[in-house]
Amino acid sequence: MSSINKDNKKGKQPTMRPKLGGNANPKRPFNPYWVYAIVLAILMGMWFFGQDNTVKEITWSEFQEYVKDNRVKSIVIYTNKVSAEAVIRDESVEHIFGNSLRAGRTPVILVKGPSPDAISEYIDLVKSEENYDIEVRFDTTSEVWGVLITFLPFLLLIVFWIWMMRRMQGGGAGGGGGGVFNVGKSKAQLFDKDSSQKVTFRDVAGLSEAKEEVQEIVEFLKSPNLYTNLGGKIPKGALLVGPPGTGKTLLAKAVAGEANVPFFSISGSDFVEMFVGVGASRVRDLFRQAKEKSPCIVFIDEIDAVGRARGKNTNFGSNDERENTLNQLLTEMDGFGSNSGVIILAATNRADVLDKALLRAGRFDRQIYVELPDLNDRREIFKVHLRPIKIDDSIDVDFLARQTPGFSGADIANVCNEAALIAARNKKSFVQRDDFMSAVDRIVGGLEKKNKIITQDEKKSIAIHEAGHATLSWFLEHANPLVKVTIVPRGKALGAAWYLPEERQITTKEQMLDEMCALLGGRAAEEVFIGEISSGAMNDLERVTKQAYAMITYMGMSDKLPNLSYYDSTGQEYQFSKPYSDDTAKLIDNEVKSMIANQYERAKQILTEKKSGHNELAKILLEKEIIFAHDLEDIFGKRPWISRSEEIFEQKEENNKNEIEELKPVGSKENVFIHTKDKVENKSEETDEINKEKE
Repeated sequence: MSSINKDNKKGKQPTMRPKLGGNANPKRPFNPYWVYAIVLAILMGMWFFGQDNTVKEITWSEFQEYVKDNRVKSIVIYTNKVSAEAVIRDESVEHIFGNSLRAGRTPVILVKGPSPDAISEYIDLVKSEENYDIEVRFDTTSEVWGVLITFLPFLLLIVFWIWMMRRMQGGGAGGGGGGVFNVGKSKAQLFDKDSSQKVTFRDVAGLSEAKEEVQEIVEFLKSPNLYTNLGGKIPKGALLVGPPGTGKTLLAKAVAGEANVPFFSISGSDFVEMFVGVGASRVRDLFRQAKEKSPCIVFIDEIDAVGRARGKNTNFGSNDERENTLNQLLTEMDGFGSNSGVIILAATNRADVLDKALLRAGRFDRQIYVELPDLNDRREIFKVHLRPIKIDDSIDVDFLARQTPGFSGADIANVCNEAALIAARNKKSFVQRDDFMSAVDRIVGGLEKKNKIITQDEKKSIAIHEAGHATLSWFLEHANPLVKVTIVPRGKALGAAWYLPEERQITTKEQMLDEMCALLGGRAAEEVFIGEISSGAMNDLERVTKQAYAMITYMGMSDKLPNLSYYDSTGQEYQFSKPYSDDTAKLIDNEVKSMIANQYERAKQILTEKKSGHNELAKILLEKEIIFAHDLEDIFGKRPWISRSEEIFEQKEENNKNEIEELKPVGSKENVFIHTKDKVENKSEETDEINKEKE
């Protein structure tokens, strides 16, 4: 897709909160921090609101003297403690306690007598001799309760500590790997062979070569004697390599489902933790569990998180936890120990950064490349993802496969889901062809922004720019066939052109130059027909510059630097030095400038020759905001060069046009709707039968 600043930045999706039925505040799990708060509140309460007394312990003779001098106001005799507490009268406080008593405190003296009866008899004797007003009270409370109340906070702390220790040892609510003492345990998820959620090779569309490779591993696990009788050995592991979204993880799940053996799944980042030695410990624990359930499969997703090449970015000799984890992984995969019956599957899209020791035979015996799906694979992937979707007869799987070149399996799944959402948004009973086209446009170009404020001059400039791309793609032999052009903003792009590229395995220099010329058509049209250039061609210029440098420095397509490639396929990128001299760098820059300048002049020449057609095309684009390939054919005539992709596309367009002719209005708009509705309803039964056959 060629566009004006077409970079599409996906926005954040709003967080959906499920509605709660009945009680709006569901029961929440117990939070142990409440125990901390309760214990702290108890301790603070005992400190601030406890017995607010100033106690002074005296001898029995001193107590007798204080009672005789009438300095005692009241006495509490503890029968179980053989002691008594006496409250001092206010006028005697200073004599007994001095000035050390804090304001607001109640003065109390504590005495241990011969016996409770002796204390009581002495007080009665004094009261009989002198007329003293002394209140006497007996306390028969057991001493055990006092001890319990005193040590209760400490008991609570001990009980809470024991509870927390058991919780951490048991992993708490998080299971076996969630506790502090289980930090060295493996976090791998075990999918047993009796699991109900199984994925088979039937769920993996395309990837025929990759499935053949892993199918042999499945046969090893099912019938090992068939291979061992001939002296063969079960492979130790297989590495799935490919771009994101191509189905590496899905293929590993299918292997587990087909082999009917236990399947351990873990991510490479799950090994490395902030604690030293945890990664190596988890590797040992993982292989210990795998040996116990042998034969089994261990799948490590995104292994590049732990398997990067050693010796790079070393931290000045410090202990590198990641390298220790990798060393342990290398030892477990092929060391002195025996891992008979344990097959390692791993997936990554960065095989170039993996350590060489990890890739050698005996550890990963096979590297299976999972590439982006070609035309046939995309057709099969669409059939899988169309199974649960209600479609009508306007859906052509071959056409959808040709409309999505370069799409991964995940992208195709997204297209099908977006098409279903668009159809539901429009209140349709079936998902139709237009819904899929809108879904492809949405994913490639971004969200349509019809309300974006654009001045008339800007809109005219955009129309001339996009008409320049369309005109050049029509008259260049190796340019991709045009599908449609629009000046409706999408994402960050103010206009866009959709093409139908051919499936190529190799590309010639002439094809690349034609594509480069078509990309420069927008900037050339601005200069020729407006007289000034704008920032709208920034994305086109970026792509042209990168392609020119790649042609000269990587592919050796320069006249002055023929048959030279400075590309490093190992990913080392020549470290910190360039693989060529400064003079060669100047020559490369000059060659790039010359190549782009030649194609720019070529674009201006073609646009000048087709000036009238270009102006008419820009005018129609301003009126309709979107034009298709048949509009260009009405203006320029038949395209001189017709590719295979264009032939198929034109055939589909002709079939669609005939179908539209059948649905022409009969008297009123209502008849159109009724006629269309009847046509869809008549096809619904056939569509259901097709969906059943696919299942």
